[in-house]
Parts: sequence; C-alpha cells; structure tokens
Amino acid sequence: MALLSLLPILLLLPFPTVSAVGINYGTLGNNLPPPKKVAQLLQATLIDKVKIYDTNPQILQAFSNSGIDVIVAVENNHVANISSTKSVAEDWFSARIAPFIPATSIVAIAVGNEYLATDDDDMDPNSLIQAMQNLHEVLLSRGLDRKIKITTPHSMAVLATSFPPSASTFATTLMPTMTSIVAFLADTGSPFMVNAYPYFAYRDNPTTVSLEYALFGNATGVHDPKGYVYTNMLDAQIDAIRSAIVSLGFGNRSVHITVSESGWPSKGEPGESAASPDNARTYNSRLITKAQSNKGTPMKPNDKIDIFLFALFNENKKEGGSSERNFGLFNGDGSKVYDADLRCEFCSGSKMDFGFESGSKMVQRGPSVWCVAKPHAEERVVQGVLDFCCGPGGVDCRDVYENGPCFGPNKVHAHASYAMNAYYQMHGRNYWNCDFKGSGLVTFSDPSYGTCKYSQE
Repeated sequence: MALLSLLPILLLLPFPTVSAVGINYGTLGNNLPPPKKVAQLLQATLIDKVKIYDTNPQILQAFSNSGIDVIVAVENNHVANISSTKSVAEDWFSARIAPFIPATSIVAIAVGNEYLATDDDDMDPNSLIQAMQNLHEVLLSRGLDRKIKITTPHSMAVLATSFPPSASTFATTLMPTMTSIVAFLADTGSPFMVNAYPYFAYRDNPTTVSLEYALFGNATGVHDPKGYVYTNMLDAQIDAIRSAIVSLGFGNRSVHITVSESGWPSKGEPGESAASPDNARTYNSRLITKAQSNKGTPMKPNDKIDIFLFALFNENKKEGGSSERNFGLFNGDGSKVYDADLRCEFCSGSKMDFGFESGSKMVQRGPSVWCVAKPHAEERVVQGVLDFCCGPGGVDCRDVYENGPCFGPNKVHAHASYAMNAYYQMHGRNYWNCDFKGSGLVTFSDPSYGTCKYSQE
C-alpha cells in the first residue's frame, strides 16, 4: 500500500486570527485505510477539524485524544425518527455520541445532509427542524449546548436564484422551513452550513460561467447591481446565502456561514473536461489560500468563513457519475491523487514533508491538554484516585470542597477529574501520570465550566 503523505492543507491553526479549513471524510469506498491510520495522518498535519457523514464508532474512537474536532451527522433516513420525541433523540445521543465524549472532541451534529433538496416525499421539511430542536434539548439537559452545536448542511438548491447575490432569496416553498431553521441557528449560535460547488455551476453552464471565475481566478470581476465585485464564484455563492438569510428578516442577527463542502474533481465523464488534476489542484490550493487570508466576502469583508474541503479520499462506491467518485485528495490506497506543494508554512523549518515514510517529519501538536476521569470508570476506583490525589498526591483540593467553585456537581467523577488533572499538570503532563489504574484519559477539550477552572500547567 502506498503510504499517506500530506497535501498543503492548513486547517484551523491555533491562532485566533486564522480562519478554519476542515476536511470531509467520507467512507463510501471498499479500499480506504482504517480510521486509525487516517487519524494518524491528520494528526501529523495542522488539520484539526473533520466532518463525517454518520456516527461511525470506529472513526469516533480513532479520533479520541487526537486534538482534532469532529462534526458528526444524523443520516437523512434517521431524521424523522429523531424528530418524533425528545426521548428518541436522547436514546440516539446516548448510543451514538455519549460513549465517545469527552475523549473525542465532537463539536457539532449535522442533522441530515442537503435534506431539503432531496426528492424523497417521505422527508417532511418539518421533521428537520423538529429533529434539530429535539437534539438541542438533549444537549441543554446535559449541559453540552455550548460545546456541541446543532446545524444542517444545505445545497445551493435551497435558493430561488443565486445571482445577483444581493437579490437572492430562498425558494418560496421552503420559506417557512428556512425561517424556522435560521431562527434556531441564530438563537443557539450555530452556523448556517452550505455545500457550495462552483464546479457544478461551471459544468452545467459552461457558456455563461467563466472557468477562471469558478477557479478563483477572474481578475476583472463580476459586478452585482449593488456595487459588489466578485472575483470568484464561491464568494458570490456565500453572499447569495447571506442575502437570502437577510431577506427572511435576520439582517440584524448574527448567523455565521460555514462552507460545509467545497472542492473540485480530478476526473469526470468524457464530457466533463474541467474535471482534471490540474484544475482540482488549482481550485483546492486557492480555496485554502482564501481560508487562510482571514478575508470575508464582498458583502461582509471582515466575516471570516470556515471552510470544509471535499474530500479526503476518492470514494469508489459513491453513486452518480465519475466526478462524484473523484473529489478526493487521496486515492483509496493512500497515494496522492495529484502532486501539490507540500510546504507547511507554520511549522518549524522552511519546508517539511509529512507521512509515514521512513524519515518523514511529524508535527507535534502543542495545545493544552487535560486529564479527566473516564465516564464509565468504576466509582470505587475513582474514589480511591480522588483520595490519593487529595492526600499523598499533594493536590490542593479545596476547590472541590463544599462552597468551592468546583464542588458542583457533587459527584465522585467530577471531583476526581479536577484532582486528577491537577496531579497530571503538576507532574509534567506525562501520559503515565493520567493512567490512575486505567480510570483516567487525556483530552484536548477544556473541561472547565462556569467558575470552575481546570489548571493547564
């Protein structure tokens, strides 16, 4: 098997001024590397956001303690069931998500994928918003609503028209549903996700859409009647969504837009001449540059856009034409689909290559890490760890005593987590200092809450 090596993707760098680029990790292939190897590849890069299309337990386990944020999904055929009652949503969350947190940093649940654009009559639009609300209620009841956001990715087909961007609105038939969804997103601080593909717009209208415009390269620009100038189609697509949101009456409310999918295929059917390795490399490289630029769109130049590149792998079992199976940066065997600049600008040294080859250099992540008690560890064992840490272990445990900032919730696991982390930080954050007879785990997610602060050094 050819070994995996990094393409020049810089994702959500640990600097607050840098926009995020994520990666979509689809699994509709019978020749893909095991999830653990994929997680290792991404850990060796500056990628730290991954979006998947289900709640595959092997993937969630593989990304535990990896420092990589994960967005999971409710499959379209499960939306109606979750929309039925909160208890069903609770059961789904308990079975699919709860066993993996906080070790796996799950930051969002995408309810469905392009749910409103399907032709399936059984998919009631009202079920979508109800499922989102039910899952949000579950998060609220568990105190996870600030950590995990609920959203749903849309295709551009939810718009009545996308040009000019300033005049765009949602399709009339979807107005009631979109109003409810946007209100929910605004109320919960969740992003509006859109799958935006200039490639398909060009492929379907090659006589009216410039290839350079689709590829981020139109220097002269396309003019909107309200004075906005667009040098690339993706910006125009994002602003079309922005205008549609404003048209619903949400102009004064903050609704962040995330590009949940965007990419370019390296191969297509005989008539898809633009689907080539050169064009795919050009589009994806410029897409990454845009994300790193911290620039927004003509309508909102200061609003940074999070972008999830589609996709990590070519998926040989995906339905549709050839191009649908060839959006990947990597082939199933782990080899690169096309050559690209492998520089990592923010790594030490002028140029670094990554992978599993002999001599490959690996980036070591440097964010804060914490130690907490495993949720399902035996209470007897955890109590013993707590007694040790607050006694012979030398930890100052006054914060977990009654009236202390970390006393509530008054649970053994909660108090032990605070004490275990303090011990772990005191002793240099070595992995063996968070073992505690198998009851501890290292996490990249800050377990602090309210006035209870977990130490980081």
